[in-house]
Amino acid sequence: MRTRKTGRILAVMLVAACAIATWGVISTRHASASEPPYFAIRNARIVPVSGPVIESGTVVVAKGLIQAVGANVTIPPEAEVIDGSGMTVYPGLIDAGTDVGLGAAAQPAAAAGRGGGGGGGRGAATNAPLSMGPEDRPATTPWVEAADELKSDDARIKGWREAGFTTALVLPRSGIFPGQGSIVDLRGADLPGERVNEMVVKTPAALPINFAGGRGLYQGFPSALMGQLAYVHQVFLDAQWYANAEKIYEAHPQGVERPAYDRTDTLIEQVIADKELVLVPGNTDVDIQRALKLAPQWGVKWALYGAQQGYEVPADIAASHVPVIVDINWPEPDRNADEYAIAHESLRTLRFRDRAPGTPAALGKAGVKFAFATENTVNATDILRNVNKSIAAGLSPDAALKAMTLDAAEILGVGAQVGSIQAGKIANLVVTSGDIFKEGTAVKWVFVDGERYEVRPKPPEPSPGGGRGRGGANPMQDGASQQGEGVRQ
Repeated sequence: MRTRKTGRILAVMLVAACAIATWGVISTRHASASEPPYFAIRNARIVPVSGPVIESGTVVVAKGLIQAVGANVTIPPEAEVIDGSGMTVYPGLIDAGTDVGLGAAAQPAAAAGRGGGGGGGRGAATNAPLSMGPEDRPATTPWVEAADELKSDDARIKGWREAGFTTALVLPRSGIFPGQGSIVDLRGADLPGERVNEMVVKTPAALPINFAGGRGLYQGFPSALMGQLAYVHQVFLDAQWYANAEKIYEAHPQGVERPAYDRTDTLIEQVIADKELVLVPGNTDVDIQRALKLAPQWGVKWALYGAQQGYEVPADIAASHVPVIVDINWPEPDRNADEYAIAHESLRTLRFRDRAPGTPAALGKAGVKFAFATENTVNATDILRNVNKSIAAGLSPDAALKAMTLDAAEILGVGAQVGSIQAGKIANLVVTSGDIFKEGTAVKWVFVDGERYEVRPKPPEPSPGGGRGRGGANPMQDGASQQGEGVRQ
């Protein structure tokens, strides 16, 4: 018996040693022959976000992490030195809500399916099973994690990265409870599929809820918004009941009926216990007020998601002490609408379109912490353009930058890892030719997990309207388009 036990101990020790050795290989992945172990960006203007601007300083990157930052920093002799004269270094930008990394954008999917399809109200599930009530768990797959669905060859990763984004909360889209989001670093597009795990910063990171507002995702219950609201409310109540029933049964299993296993209840119960962020949608003022009343009843840590009409109710949002993830994809006229439809748009629609970009300024003035989500944005070049619309509507550039960096990181629970330029944090950096929000500024280099990507400018394509994409010239840069020429060095 002693020999057998000793053998087991040795086997366990051998497995542990192999695991440690494997971890050691993974942890030193940046120290390959093709990459220097250190980078040093010197003589640059540094905007840490977490502290005052350093007008001329140095950032040292070592094996994926920020080793040092300051006006007087010792540069390791083995570092590759980048002359940052005339350049500005920012923390990598954070997209707090997207499906970039899940493959083709906005593809309709069945309600109970996996993948990165469209949002809550998109797609027709003609072959979806008939749902008779809440017990059927329609459009509910909370066990799906975005990290398991990542596709490192999603071409949009490169576009987002060249626009200055290094981190994103990637969210499954299809269904009422479509799955759990994951926070990833945007290193893909040139990585082998087996290394996709290296993109993940945190998973699970957030549980999104979608309201379709009508038919399309499922047959039968719940086909209307009120039914969806009731269903979501019931799911959280069921999860709380399930957690209590499990505790009672575990304490006194004899003489007590065993609670039936429910996969959804188990997952939602864990979300509540772990204080995982729940994203509750609310875009119009009515939706927002409804979310402010319902979400506190669910016993979850939550954030308001969407909130484009938050300019109507900033005081109410502030009073709830809830963070907000604002959809930066501002409402625009329907390009396919005919002249009659355009001429007869309601005053409310026109007012919404005009005032939505002012929501971030209104939230900031009310003391609400907020971040930006790109939602259904197709072109990365639109993102900074839309942020600039908010700056024109009263948002300060400093507040805009913080919303896209440190505030976003803190809302998403990764403030200790990303969001500012501080020693010990992940080396996610953007090096630009000037002020990141100023027209004509170009992204020169992007560092993601300490890996350097050069963004090569591309001449602007001529167009009859004098611009590109949805709104003319890119306010951030001309070259870093979704199909840009960035290459890893």
